[in-house]
Amino acid sequence: MFSHVMIGSNDIDKSKRFYDAVLGTLGAGEPFRSRAPSGHTRLFYRHEGSTFCVSEPIDGEAATCANGGTIGFKCASPEQVRAFHDTAIAHGGVSIEEPPGLRDNGFGPLYLAYVRDPDGNKLCALHRVKA
Repeated sequence: MFSHVMIGSNDIDKSKRFYDAVLGTLGAGEPFRSRAPSGHTRLFYRHEGSTFCVSEPIDGEAATCANGGTIGFKCASPEQVRAFHDTAIAHGGVSIEEPPGLRDNGFGPLYLAYVRDPDGNKLCALHRVKA
C-alpha cells in the first residue's frame, strides 16, 4: 500500500547517525543522500522493497512531529524489537509508553517497543507473535 514514509528533521546529520544505527538493527544499509531541487538534504533508506526518508523541510520552516502519528517498523523477533529500542536510546532517542514487551491489543499477541527519535517522531518496533 505504501511506497515510502518521509519525516522531517531539524538536524540531518544527527538524524543520519540515529537512523543509521536504529535501521541497521533491521538490516537497512547506508542511505542514499540527495539534494532536493530546493537545495535541502534528504536521506533515503531502502530495505526489502520499502523506503524510509528523512528530509530537511523544503518550505524552510522547522520540522515538527505528528501529534498522534506513529511510524511502525516490522521486526523479525522480540530480540530485534529490543535491539531497535536499545539502539534508539543509545543514539539519542527516548523510550516512551511501557517498556518493550508482550502486549495483546485485540489483534493477537504483539511484542512492541515505542521510542521518539531526536526530532520527536514516534517510532514503534513490532513483532507479531505466532499464537
